[in-house]
Amino acid sequence: MSVRLSPVLAGLGTYPFVRLEQARARLRAAGVEIIDFGMGEPREETPAFIREALAGAITPLAPYPTAVGLPELRGAIAGWAQRRFGATLDPDSDVIPTLGSKEAVFALANVFAGDVVAVPTPSYPVYERGAQFAGKRVLELPLTEANGWLPDLDAVDWTGVGVLWLNYPNNPTGARAPLSFYEHAATLARGHGFVLASDEAYSELYFAGEPPQSALQLADRSHVAVFNTLSKRSSMPGYRSGFVAGDPEIVAALKKYRPNVGVAPLEFVQRAAVAAWNDEAHVTAVRERYRVKREALLPALQAVGLRDAGGDATFFLWMDAGPEADALAARWLEAGVVVAPGSFFGAPNYLRIALVPTPEDCAHAAEIIRGLA
Repeated sequence: MSVRLSPVLAGLGTYPFVRLEQARARLRAAGVEIIDFGMGEPREETPAFIREALAGAITPLAPYPTAVGLPELRGAIAGWAQRRFGATLDPDSDVIPTLGSKEAVFALANVFAGDVVAVPTPSYPVYERGAQFAGKRVLELPLTEANGWLPDLDAVDWTGVGVLWLNYPNNPTGARAPLSFYEHAATLARGHGFVLASDEAYSELYFAGEPPQSALQLADRSHVAVFNTLSKRSSMPGYRSGFVAGDPEIVAALKKYRPNVGVAPLEFVQRAAVAAWNDEAHVTAVRERYRVKREALLPALQAVGLRDAGGDATFFLWMDAGPEADALAARWLEAGVVVAPGSFFGAPNYLRIALVPTPEDCAHAAEIIRGLA
């Protein structure tokens, strides 16, 4: 008799980016030079002062970290939210550190009542998969370019919804959300009794105008939970350091849930995170580096007939490639330029291009793309 899998796991297809990794392995074996824009994993050097804070926090004793996180880290997060968004957070009741943001995103549907999780499409696959493993039904909310990549919240039947996921600046489109949109979503959350979960992992990466807005700026944050991370802002993906902040009732529920699953951040990582949240100079430098990459690659994409269909935030380019998008991605792949087809996110006809290679590699990829036209 074979082992029996969870029916949810058994029914899942291969995680999209596993398919890309399989393709990369094949190309490497064939000796193809790869420039990888597929996975949205920052490859910038973590600033030295953060690495030094981590090393200095390693002590002879290594006790289990507490589920609620270090008070110094909660204070640093609250201080950053005040400086960045003008949001006043109580570090003791309104903030909880997380092991990155992905684990907290995945687990949220386990914590709150409701049979339905509302998820934008296209979107980060973890919203949907977390809901499925929690036994919830997924309600897809279509995002379209005509609506500025914002869901039509007034067209939704909120019956049974326990969680609404929003993600701005948006992965994969790069779109932003105005504060008025968050206000409307939060009003609906209070009126229908669901949690508004706002994933703001890319809040610090933008290329024009004012910084992106946050659900933390709402005057009434009841029913609101904001997720953020140091992975993109501070080039710390492997440190796995993020937070959830907002409604103290939501934070209290997470404090009750999280000790059961053992996902408290490591204490020496938390101390490095304190240093990261307390500094903005390195974030400005990170933004500028992504700007250089964008300017190296975007003109080449437009020159071969692709249209920039997304916003001016995140480190993604969201390009309209038409019905041949998957075929174009496959052609570039064979030449060593890896991008993520929009079909990975439920949006055929588009390509998502993560600006994570070096500026030099972005310029080289632009030459390859022009040469394949």
